Amino acid sequence: MIAHLRGTLLEKHPNQVIVDVGGVGYEVLIPVSTFSSLPETGGEVRLHIHTHVREDALVLFGFVSQTDKALFEKLITVSGVGPKLAITTLGGLTAPDLAAAIKQGSLETLTRIPGVGKKTAERLVLELRDKLDLLPGAKKGSAPIAPQGSFNETEEDVISALSNFGATRAAAEAALVKARSATESNEFDALFRRALKLVR
Repeated sequence: MIAHLRGTLLEKHPNQVIVDVGGVGYEVLIPVSTFSSLPETGGEVRLHIHTHVREDALVLFGFVSQTDKALFEKLITVSGVGPKLAITTLGGLTAPDLAAAIKQGSLETLTRIPGVGKKTAERLVLELRDKLDLLPGAKKGSAPIAPQGSFNETEEDVISALSNFGATRAAAEAALVKARSATESNEFDALFRRALKLVR
């Protein structure tokens, strides 16, 4: 099983990277939290890997943080939560916030994550509440809408990540514009998390 990769970052997208290790390019699926911690393409990257084996495929899931990987592996033990939903769930909240929401039984917070319905949220709380000991952290806001088309590279990455979560381009742009006005930071992670809360 592949447990760790160190190599050159050939490509990066909000939900996927390609890492060159000794001339072999590995495609790795990642959560948004990992994307925001990556170097520029061409730089060296180290990823903790979870290898998921199915009858028809072998899929690699990568994490910069060992904590994110450990939480991902706990999430996929929950009935009804597969790797794709687990990676989406980790993209919807930081690992500490997600762990805190589960420990506190905050169904409202959990059901705001795309793809997590009330029953799934209840199962996460029921099955994981006593298995996590991570810490919290949170935030809030809202604002007006502005013209389309004037997005920098980071903002285009946010729009792309929101699209991966099922938002239309128009909805993703509108959410980004609101997030941009309500967030002091222009970092990908801060913009994405704010926009994800605002997308409709």
